[in-house]
Amino acid sequence: MKPKGGLGRGLAALLPTGEGQLREVDVDLIVPNPRQPREQIDPEALADLADSIRQHGILQPLIVTEVGREPGRPVTYQLVAGERRWQAAKLAGRERVPVVVKEASDQQVLEWALIENIQRADLGPLEEAAAFRQLIDEFGLTQEQVADRVGRSRSAVANTLRLLRLPAEARELVASGVLSEGHARALLMVEDERRLVALARRAAAEGWTVRRTEQEARAPSTRPARTPPDVAWTALAARLREALGLKVDLTRGKKGGRLILHFSSDEDLTVLARRLGVED
Repeated sequence: MKPKGGLGRGLAALLPTGEGQLREVDVDLIVPNPRQPREQIDPEALADLADSIRQHGILQPLIVTEVGREPGRPVTYQLVAGERRWQAAKLAGRERVPVVVKEASDQQVLEWALIENIQRADLGPLEEAAAFRQLIDEFGLTQEQVADRVGRSRSAVANTLRLLRLPAEARELVASGVLSEGHARALLMVEDERRLVALARRAAAEGWTVRRTEQEARAPSTRPARTPPDVAWTALAARLREALGLKVDLTRGKKGGRLILHFSSDEDLTVLARRLGVED
C-alpha cells in the first residue's frame, strides 16, 4: 500500500535488515503497546488475516522491545508494531510468532507504531490526531517535528489536530465512520457548538455529501438572536419567587408573555392555591 505523502525513514528502521534480533517467541509472552494509536480493529478484517496466517504463516515479523527479564522467568516483550498481526495470530491459534527485538524509548515506541499504522492506512483521522497530540504533549515535539516524523506537511498535521476540537457527539460520528474527515473539516467552520452538533446529526441522518455539509456550514444561522432580558420583568419574577416560595419563569413575548409556576409536591400546590385564594 502506498504511504500517504511519503514517510521519509518510514519503517525501514524497523525491519530485520537493520539492527535488532530476529527470533520466535511465545505469543503469550507479548503484551500490547499501551501507546498504540489505533483504538479499533475491524473484526472482519482481523478474521481474514487470521485465515491468511493459518495458510501462509506470518510473513512479516512483529516489532517488539523487552520489558521484563527476571531470574527464573521467561523474558516478556511489548509490541512496538504489528498489533493486528499479533491479534490475528492468537485468533489463528498460533503458539509462537516471529519477532524482531529492538531497543526503544517510549517516544520511539509511539512514533514507530504511528508510522506503521499510517503506512498501512489503519488509523482513523481522530486516532491520528490523538497520536499527534500525544507526541506534542508528552514528548514536547513541535508540529514541524511531528510532520517530519510521519512524512506530512506541517499544515496537514495542524489540520488533523483541529479535529480534536469537535464536540464529543460529532467526534463519535467521525470515529464510527458515519461521517468522514471531510465532513469533520466542514463542520469545524461552524463556531457555535450547538449548531455544529445539530448539523452533524443531520449530515449523518440524511447522508449529506461533504459538499452539502460545507454549504450548510457556511449558511448563516437561522436561529433568532436572543432578546436581552428585561430588567423590570427580571425583578418582578424575583419578587414573585419570594412571595410564593416557588420557582417562577416569567418571559416576555411579542404580545404579552408567559408566567410558569413550578411546584414539587401536592403540599406546594395546596399552599399556592391558598395564597391565591382559590383553595376549596
